[in-house]
Amino acid sequence: MSKVRAAVLDGPGRFVVRDFERPGAGSGAVLEVEACGLCGTDLDVARGSVPLRGPTIPGHEILGTISSIDDTYAAGTGLRVGDRVVVPGELHCGACIGCLGDESCLASPGTHGFLPVELAPSLWGGYAEVMVLSDRTRPLAIDRSVPIARAALFNLLGAGYSWAVEAPVLEPGQTVVVLGPGQRGLACVLAATDAGARVVAVSGAGGRDVHRLDVASAFGAEHTVDVGERSIVECVLDVTGGLGVDVVVDTTPHATAPVHDALAMVRPGGTVVLAGLKGTPVDGFPTDTIALRRLTVRGVRAVSRHGFRRAIALIESGDERLDRLTTHRFGLDDVPAALDALAHDADAIAVAITP
Repeated sequence: MSKVRAAVLDGPGRFVVRDFERPGAGSGAVLEVEACGLCGTDLDVARGSVPLRGPTIPGHEILGTISSIDDTYAAGTGLRVGDRVVVPGELHCGACIGCLGDESCLASPGTHGFLPVELAPSLWGGYAEVMVLSDRTRPLAIDRSVPIARAALFNLLGAGYSWAVEAPVLEPGQTVVVLGPGQRGLACVLAATDAGARVVAVSGAGGRDVHRLDVASAFGAEHTVDVGERSIVECVLDVTGGLGVDVVVDTTPHATAPVHDALAMVRPGGTVVLAGLKGTPVDGFPTDTIALRRLTVRGVRAVSRHGFRRAIALIESGDERLDRLTTHRFGLDDVPAALDALAHDADAIAVAITP
């Protein structure tokens, strides 16, 4: 049996490229990894702020081609050898209302990129040449002709549709503000405009976000606001004549002030979507304001199946705007450099590992 390589995180900031036995028949399905996208959660995992159960192969935004598949897995998924697929990170329990409704699992038993290598057959993450798809993995097919760089955007684009369109039940002609011009914030801009909404403004912070705010403008944002120079609330209320907007999507991580900003600029009866995890309670959360102004506050996590399907459709459409998102690609030996680029390179938006 031949060997395959994978980047193993064996402690905070410590990656070691190791050889593993290639999985054989009876392993569910085996995927030849083409690319694995990175997001902010990868940074948290690498830094040790997300607890793991031992050495782990990270990576949960996986694109690849099926090289072997057992009969049970093939019968359950309709997939076969040679199919190109994207792999949503979350495993599915198969019993909750989300699974039964062909949606995101509400009681996930685990996630690709977070399972330890001591759990046979070890290859559960996307920072690898090959990985295993268990019977709880629910991949979706994607056209083989799509360039790798575009196909690897499936997860962040899926988040855009799930968070900015599905969660607020966005309708054509409605107004939207996106807080944060990171990869998922920009995906929210694309998804909202694709759904026929008007993206009034996108916020960013300082020099790091200059390039990303330019991309937001190219994607249809009418105003971009450097919050170090101007209040996003003042801008939005000014351009809407004091009315506010129908939907605000907060994609900013860790910062709690944007939650208050979102509630201040959404119109009465509007919707605030909380997509950026804060890691701490929001001081002074205005419960009465929410009640009196009849606001809807939606929390989102991961990506719905519908979101993934809409993302794949956009990718397969050949929309050249997506190339503005793809900025950096690294090999298995350069995972630390990939994470450093994601964290510190002002031009980095979508970063991927391509084994």
